[in-house]
Amino acid sequence: MITLENIIRKFEIFTAFYSVIYILIYIILAILSYLAIKSYYNSKYYLHKDILIKSNHTLGVSIIAPAYNEAFTIVYNVKSLLLQDYPKFEVIIINDGSTDDTLQKLIDEFSLVKVDFFYQEKITTQPVKGHYKSINPVYAKLLIVDKENGKSKADASNAGINSAKYSLFICTDVDCILRKDTIAMLTKPFIENTTKVIATGAAIRISNSCEFKDGMLYKSHYPDTFFPRFQELEYLRSFLFGRMAWSKTNCLLLVSGGLGMFDKATVIEAGGYWHQSLGEDMELITRIRRLMHEKREPFLIKYIPESLCWTEVPSDSVIFLRQRVRWARGLIQTLYLHKKMFLNPKYGKTGLVILPHYFFFEFFVPILELLGIIVLTIDILFFSVNYDFLFIVSLFVYLFYTTITLISIYLDQLVHRQYSSIRELSTLIVMVFLEPILYHPINVYASLKGYIHFFTNKEKKWGAMTRQGFINAKD
Repeated sequence: MITLENIIRKFEIFTAFYSVIYILIYIILAILSYLAIKSYYNSKYYLHKDILIKSNHTLGVSIIAPAYNEAFTIVYNVKSLLLQDYPKFEVIIINDGSTDDTLQKLIDEFSLVKVDFFYQEKITTQPVKGHYKSINPVYAKLLIVDKENGKSKADASNAGINSAKYSLFICTDVDCILRKDTIAMLTKPFIENTTKVIATGAAIRISNSCEFKDGMLYKSHYPDTFFPRFQELEYLRSFLFGRMAWSKTNCLLLVSGGLGMFDKATVIEAGGYWHQSLGEDMELITRIRRLMHEKREPFLIKYIPESLCWTEVPSDSVIFLRQRVRWARGLIQTLYLHKKMFLNPKYGKTGLVILPHYFFFEFFVPILELLGIIVLTIDILFFSVNYDFLFIVSLFVYLFYTTITLISIYLDQLVHRQYSSIRELSTLIVMVFLEPILYHPINVYASLKGYIHFFTNKEKKWGAMTRQGFINAKD
């Protein structure tokens, strides 16, 4: 006879088994991440970046940055993007139908004029109204694309890809600050590997509370407000810990929309960014992996453990929740769209390893946590509970979670020595122990809300992020 108590006991057994598998996976990821970082720094100078910076025969790169109502910071940000220390590049800013004076500020500051431009719409976008170039030779590398609003970063990025003249492009956000050698560092994997590289990514850091001077990072600080502080931990864990491990096994499924370099021909063949996606960066990588598997062509997607980009993250609850709900919905949207790859041997590691991982250990985790709370509540109210065992298990999970994050901090400090004082590093470590209690439940709530929005087909909205701007360092 099936009873409620039997169901609860079977769920507890399943949860215990699931937790063991989850922990084993993260132990494996930790080992792979360490090996990948060690391998990277052992071979870092095999092809020194200075060779690329000083060579006139290196690969050309287009930096693509969509802008919508960015008048407050647009001039500063464009000047920062133009500071790249690389011989052959261009900066393409896409004015995606801004309703403020973003375009006019660009025209005035950079002496822009409308030019005749041979524009091929290889990827369909909203209509492009014109292209602008500067009459000042100092800004010869700058191209402005003015287009009608496409209601997504994807549509604007595709217009930039159509306008790009070089074979590689970097997709970034106009508010991002790039390290001066970003192009050189991201280009190296395309040159060093004999197998075709179709994308590269690198670590992104949080700019909130950091100081910048002349468009470059001047002094790094640990964020001083609630949400950015915990997001710093997330970024460390995901970029240094997770993505390095997946790169090591060529299973990387996510190159951040804030910083990623791509082979333009491959992206165009795959159809560019999907303008209806709420997680366009992950969806594009999934689709180009699918393309390469179907062509039966070997490929690599590489990730490097260098901090090459700084970006502002949400600092208040409304914008943070809006972002995380969109990310959660983008995850399930991508998994659903590419469901035919799931456990399909035709798609190699993508179908057999990485998509199942994202389904069972990314998408499913918030649902399991909610079910666990419900089952625990029923157990406490109606059945006997071994509180000693419950405490031991909870403590073990808590310590494992914090240990993973502490390892990420250790690796980051070993490689980058990012923080300017012991006090900031100490604060970061304290946040590690508060994150599971204060911050993680908010993320679970946002994920579940995103899933509900997807299954109820609630109208999708990207929403706007209110920016505080960068802190300028004082002389």
